[in-house]
Amino acid sequence: MRILHTSDWHIGRTFHGVDLLADQEQALEAIAAVVAEHSVDVVVVPGDVYDRSIPSGDAVLVCNKGFEAIRAAGAVIVATSGNHDSAARLGAGAAFSGAGGLHLITRVDQISSPVELEDEHGTVAFYGIPYLEPEITRAQLNVPTARSHAEILDVAMDRVRGDIAEHADGRRSVVLAHAFVVGGEATGSERSISVGGVETVSASAFDGVDYVALGHLHSPQTLTDTVRYSGSPLPYSFGERSHRKAVFLIDLDADGVSEVGRVDLPVVRDLTQLSGTLDELVNGDEFAYAEDHYVSAVLTDPVRPIDAMRSLQARFPHAVHLEWQRPDGLADLRYREKVHGRSDLEIARSFVADVRSEPSDGEVRLMEAALRHADHEVDTQVEAASAVGADVLDETA
Repeated sequence: MRILHTSDWHIGRTFHGVDLLADQEQALEAIAAVVAEHSVDVVVVPGDVYDRSIPSGDAVLVCNKGFEAIRAAGAVIVATSGNHDSAARLGAGAAFSGAGGLHLITRVDQISSPVELEDEHGTVAFYGIPYLEPEITRAQLNVPTARSHAEILDVAMDRVRGDIAEHADGRRSVVLAHAFVVGGEATGSERSISVGGVETVSASAFDGVDYVALGHLHSPQTLTDTVRYSGSPLPYSFGERSHRKAVFLIDLDADGVSEVGRVDLPVVRDLTQLSGTLDELVNGDEFAYAEDHYVSAVLTDPVRPIDAMRSLQARFPHAVHLEWQRPDGLADLRYREKVHGRSDLEIARSFVADVRSEPSDGEVRLMEAALRHADHEVDTQVEAASAVGADVLDETA
């Protein structure tokens, strides 16, 4: 049996306010093409199918179109809910969709009831562990004292291993899990699943199964030969601009995993960070390569340009993020060093000059008066506090 591991589609996500549905549709078409080209039997999607618990109608249409394309390419689909999905909404109609080859595992009571598929070597059991929020699922798992993800996942995996042990037919097993496993590296576009400061689980928690398809982290990662993250099919932050998105192909023979291969997905649109003055970015030939990319720009003009994004988008229509940083901006961040040895008036004058322009003589006089008043108020409060302290000492003497 050949399995394709993909995850974290996040259908309906926006990127700095830009709708990504067209990009996501292309990414799902690419996954369907991999299914067809490599004769994939089963596609697994361990969580975060949607980006929101209540996806838009357009997001549902794109997602369903992706499911249909993958199914038409010849693969059965097994998917679970993640921390972004609504388990109830994603799992609605699961009994009907399962009859058509789309198996949705979103409930705690489904953990030990795998999707069983057959090949020439016998049964392969696909166990789905949806995202398990400890506060919500500990009662359902009958562990009322559990607080961490590790405790919850241990109980879920005990159920999986218990079901495997009940079958003596030599079945092979695949687990889909949406979790943050120790050793994995976040990209910055994932939503934290921290509860009480503990969100990670150990890879050893999954011992006893043939392959573990992980979801939650957005870059392809190999924790062990058989415990992997496929990552998201698209980059969802500029921190992922250097990542090549991919899926994993897993071949199972009679004894379990025989081979795991990586297939890189096509780049729908590159992400690029540019730095320079507005004039350099808009007119420099060296930036022509990025004209069709999603662009994050850092402007280094000595004075903040007016309406910079409009000018930038005239050349880079997919510019989505802009910030202004003076050439000496890094030194300005060392504020304590900057104000050391300076008077309150000098600091106040410098602040006004930085955010607006050099203050006039009249404004300087107003600042002096305000500072004198503030000093007087502080002195008065100190004297009052000292007097109270002296009275207390007299009474206790």
